[in-house]
Amino acid sequence: MSEAIELRKGQALALVRPNGGPLTRITIGLGWDRERTAGFIGTGAPDIDLDASAVQFTGTELFDLAFYNNLATRDGSVAHQGDNLTGAGEGDDEVIAVDLSKVYAKVDTIAILISSYQGHSLEWVGNAYCRVLDDEDHELGRFVLLGGAPETGLVMATLTRSGDGWQLNPIGDGIAVKMPTESVKALQKYL
Repeated sequence: MSEAIELRKGQALALVRPNGGPLTRITIGLGWDRERTAGFIGTGAPDIDLDASAVQFTGTELFDLAFYNNLATRDGSVAHQGDNLTGAGEGDDEVIAVDLSKVYAKVDTIAILISSYQGHSLEWVGNAYCRVLDDEDHELGRFVLLGGAPETGLVMATLTRSGDGWQLNPIGDGIAVKMPTESVKALQKYL
């Protein structure tokens, strides 16, 4: 297996097997660090509970979503693997499993975002990343944002249908949302 691709904003990654066939199952790992130098001098950063979400769209209409309070979509294609309340520790802070073969046929975009339910600005967050792994846990690609955003949400990437397969599109833009249910209007420009 080849090494993972370090993705940049605007660079698409086709979700295919080494033989060119489409991947059917992927895992999206999301992580972030608390920015130790943010805030007033000497205060450091507060503990921030960020939440990963996957929001499915058919065209510009919301179809379904998976997040800490609704762990799986109705079609069973997207499953949130549980809420990490602190972001502490090494590795992925939250994980979303996607069975692309089960995604409802009319769903053409799945937006992946993180948001601060408590309304903290993501300026307190550093080294946010989104990585995609195949069904054998090989990392295919990784998108890293070194700084945070002044908003309460961050669109990390979208998954979009591309012919018979899917592709990952790194985004990295801040949006003003605290809950994924509030994100539909803000996500319209990424569809």
